[in-house]
Amino acid sequence: MLRINPSLKDELRQFFVIAIPLSAAYLAEFAMFITTKMVVGKLGYHSLAAVGIAGDLTFEILVILMALLSVVGVLAAQAHGAGKKQELGQSVRQGFVVATMVGIPAMVAVWNLDLVLIATNQDPRVVELARDYLQGISGAVLPVLWFSVFRNFVAVLSQTVSVLVITIVAVVLNYLLTLWFVYGGFGLEPLGLFGAGLATCLVSWFMFLALAVHVFRKRMFRGYGIFKGRLLMIWPICREILTLGTPVGGLAFLEAGLFVATSILSGVIGAKTLAAYEIVMAWVGIPFVIAFGLAEATMIRVAHAIGSGSRRLARRAGFLGMSLVIIIISSMIIVPILFSREIILIFISPEDPGYGEVSQMASEFLLIAALFMVFDGLQAAAARALRGMKDNLVPLWIAGFGYWILGIGGGSVLAFYYQMGGAGLWWGLAAGLAVAACLLSWRFHRFTLPQSA
Repeated sequence: MLRINPSLKDELRQFFVIAIPLSAAYLAEFAMFITTKMVVGKLGYHSLAAVGIAGDLTFEILVILMALLSVVGVLAAQAHGAGKKQELGQSVRQGFVVATMVGIPAMVAVWNLDLVLIATNQDPRVVELARDYLQGISGAVLPVLWFSVFRNFVAVLSQTVSVLVITIVAVVLNYLLTLWFVYGGFGLEPLGLFGAGLATCLVSWFMFLALAVHVFRKRMFRGYGIFKGRLLMIWPICREILTLGTPVGGLAFLEAGLFVATSILSGVIGAKTLAAYEIVMAWVGIPFVIAFGLAEATMIRVAHAIGSGSRRLARRAGFLGMSLVIIIISSMIIVPILFSREIILIFISPEDPGYGEVSQMASEFLLIAALFMVFDGLQAAAARALRGMKDNLVPLWIAGFGYWILGIGGGSVLAFYYQMGGAGLWWGLAAGLAVAACLLSWRFHRFTLPQSA
C-alpha cells in the first residue's frame, strides 16, 4: 500500500485547507468576468470585444496592485510563523493604508483607459462601447483592493471558506444585476455596457463589506488589532510593503501585461480577432485562476516555513505546490480540445454576422492554449514560491525576458512579419510562458539548495 510520510501528509492537509477555498474563490471571482461576457456577447461581437479589452485593461491594473498588496500576506505569514500576533495585525492595517494610497489614482486611470484604446488604433465602435463600461466599473477599484487585503489576512490564518462563500454569492448577484442593468426591466431603462460595469462595481462593494463584517464578528480574528483605533500610517511598515511589493507588482505587470498586450494586438488585427481572443481567454482564465489559488497557498506555506526558520520545509512546500499545479492543470487539457465548439457558443450566437470567422479563429486559438496552460500555471506557482522567500528582483528579470521578449516580441514577429495573424500571437504566448516557467522553477531549486542556507 502507498504510504505518505506523516509530516508530508500534514503539509498536504494544511496546503489544501488554504488552496481549495482560495482556488474556488478566485474561480468564482473570474466567473463574474465570464458571465458579463456571456450577457453582453449576445449584443454582438463588437460589444464582446469592447467589454473584453476594457476588462483586460482594468484587470491588469487591479492585478498589479493586488500583487503589490500580496506582500502583506507574506509579512503576515512570516509573523504568524514566528508567533507575533501584533506584528501580523500591524502589517494588515498598513496594507489598508497602502491600498488606499494606490487605489485612488488607479480609479482615475481606469475611468480614462479609453485613451489607451484610441492610442492603439482600436475599432472606433469598440472604443465607444468600452468607454461606457469603464465609467461603470471604475468605482470597483478601491473595494477590490480592500477585499484583497482582508483575503490575505484570512488566508494566513487558514480561514478562507468565508472568501469562497462570499464570492459564490457575488457571482450570482453579478449575473442578475448585469442582466437587469444591461437590458433593463422592472422600471429601469436599459443601461447597456455602462450597466455591466456598474453591476460589477456594486458587487465589489458587497464583497468587501461582507468580508469586513465577517472578520469583525468572528472571535478567532480578534487579538490582532485589525479594527483597533484610527487607521494611521506607520511609514516603516508602509515603506517595507512598497519596497518589497514594487518588484512583485512589476512581475505582475509583465505577467498580466502579456495577455493585455496580446489583447491590444488582437484588436489591431481586427475586431473579430479580438472577439475570438476574448472567447478563448474566458476558458484560459479558468485553469489559470485555479492555479493562482494553488500558487497563493504555495506562497503562504513557503513564507510560513521561512518565518519558522526552516529553509528545508520552504523547499518542500514550494515543490509540493508546483507539482500539484502540474497535476491538476494537466487534467484539464482535454476540455479545449474536445469541447471548443461548446465553449464558443456560450459567448457568440450563430446568427451573429461575424460568427463564422470568429468561431474558426477561436477554435484554432483554443488548441494552442491547451498546449501552454500547464506552463502558465507552473510559472505562477514558481514565482509565488520565490515571493514567499522575498526573492522578487530576479524573477522580475526572468519575466521580462520570457513574457515580453519571447512572448510579445516573438508573437508579434509571427503575427505581423510572417502574416500568421492571431495564431502567431498565441504561439508567442506559448513560448514565453514555457521558458518563464522553466527558469522560475530552476531559480527556486537553486535558491533553496541546502548549501545556500
